[in-house]
Amino acid sequence: MHPNKYNQKRFCLERFIDALVESGVAERPKPKEKTPTRLDRLQAEYESYLRDQRGLTDATIYHCVSFLKRFMAFRFGETLGNFNDITPHDVVDFLRKLRGGTAPRDKTGPSHLRNLFRFLFWSGKTKRDLAASIPRARQPAKSTLPRYLKPDEVEKLLDAAWAPTPVGRRNYAMLMVLARLGLRAPEAIAIQLDDIDWRNGTILIRGKGKRHDRMPLPDDVGKAIVDYIKNGRRGRSRTLFVSSTPPNKPFVDAQILNTALKQAFAETGIIPPQKYVGSHLLRHSLATDMLRKGASLDEIGDVLRHRSRMSTTIYARHDVDGLRSIAPPWPNEKRALRAAKEARA
Repeated sequence: MHPNKYNQKRFCLERFIDALVESGVAERPKPKEKTPTRLDRLQAEYESYLRDQRGLTDATIYHCVSFLKRFMAFRFGETLGNFNDITPHDVVDFLRKLRGGTAPRDKTGPSHLRNLFRFLFWSGKTKRDLAASIPRARQPAKSTLPRYLKPDEVEKLLDAAWAPTPVGRRNYAMLMVLARLGLRAPEAIAIQLDDIDWRNGTILIRGKGKRHDRMPLPDDVGKAIVDYIKNGRRGRSRTLFVSSTPPNKPFVDAQILNTALKQAFAETGIIPPQKYVGSHLLRHSLATDMLRKGASLDEIGDVLRHRSRMSTTIYARHDVDGLRSIAPPWPNEKRALRAAKEARA
């Protein structure tokens, strides 16, 4: 049975049971108690560690736990063995399997594994910390400027995302939030209904490092969200963006945003400026458009909510005057001139 059909039938059955219980016809059945396995207990302990000791977000914890399950299944199979039997060769073999026999190309997989091995060592489950045995990801050469879309291309993508359906209204509202507010993908899917202050026209953004910022809510973004809430959104969750099929749960990661953006590209025929199509493309496009319209680097940093002013300098690599405006004083003029020439190159 397809997972969506199964979820729909389960949702309808649960609502039917609710009606019987509320009318007094039947008592609510007691759920069967499941004896937690060793992996279940390990997962629960790991989640607590990531949340309480590391302060990670739910989305990051989800991916970390996913890697825990995948690695343990790779190393031990169905039954967990002695964690002290894990060797650096096991780690390398696992990463190569993930990447099709090559060295890791991004930081995500190795980073999640480091979290896992630090936890195992911290909790006394291993005698040594295997985090140091994880190879560093190969870092690709950085481009001189983030890839971006032209303003008219962004508008075409947004128009293509909208459709008179629950999914179309949701995808349009999600992409509007990204394009107009410059949010990171996890920030967009974390928005709660209660985060929106309709009276004052603001929205609370839950950013990196548990940083919360209240930002102005543009009129067109507010209208898109209202249209989605009234005509497309279903379910009891207080999270704004939820799945379109029962039981209408929040998304555990940001893949839905990438999917919506890829569908918009396919609909318009616009060629993406890079091979990987991710939601960060709209964030870069907003910043680049602001720069071209005369916004200062400080203003762009405020909108993107960069914790460091230097994070915004990537948008100034083609703007030497802007780069100079945020650079710290240099000890001599020759060094300053040399830095400006390097930035221009």
